[in-house]
Amino acid sequence: MSITHPDIDMPAKRISSAAPEKPEGVAAVNRALTVLQAFNQAPDGLTLAMLGAATGLYESTILRLLDSLMLANYVKKLADGRYVVGPGVMPLAEMYRQSFKLSDYVLPRLRALTAETEECSGLYVREGDQRICLHHIQPQRSVRSHVREGVLFPLDRGAAGRVILAFDYQLEGEPYDTIRAQGYAITQKERDPESAAIACPVFGHDGKLVGAMSIVIPLYRYSDQVVKRVLPAIRKQARLLSQDLGGA
Repeated sequence: MSITHPDIDMPAKRISSAAPEKPEGVAAVNRALTVLQAFNQAPDGLTLAMLGAATGLYESTILRLLDSLMLANYVKKLADGRYVVGPGVMPLAEMYRQSFKLSDYVLPRLRALTAETEECSGLYVREGDQRICLHHIQPQRSVRSHVREGVLFPLDRGAAGRVILAFDYQLEGEPYDTIRAQGYAITQKERDPESAAIACPVFGHDGKLVGAMSIVIPLYRYSDQVVKRVLPAIRKQARLLSQDLGGA
């Protein structure tokens, strides 16, 4: 079966193998965006053949899409035949920077995490040689750990600090090798003698660490069963937040 368009005639199987179309949206626009996104990892530009390999689209289709992208100044063609991102993307990037508020992305994820786990959740970011609690959500529980936003904590104590040391500082040896391998850190009685914590990394554009998403559990309530219940939730929300912020 083929998908036919006045400007694009291409087997549906070829499309789905490289860039599955979403149930909604315009197919031609989705393909143009796929071409544009191929430049994310190619600051030196791409040839037509390289674009074909990166997108899975036919070169004839890519050429038609490039014509539209070049008309909008989103793509430029160099004298040697390579294509690079054009100046048209700069106003979009500036509008994004002006409208971007980290809290708009972080708080919904933390609220979802706290609602699912019924534990305190927070996002910690590096501040020099320490970490700071940037956002914090508390559950509706009578006994809970309380952390004030804006408070600084050491990096070498607590799950969030360990995650930052593992993924930002890239410290070697244990426990950092294990934290990187498994994608999370669990600590007990490190920062607070009466609590345990679980933290996962949050990544942004280019795979850079944004911070550590963490949940804090009172020690009397902590157990292997609790870890088994809440670990998938924090890993999911950290992954979704990373995607929100342009990370993997």
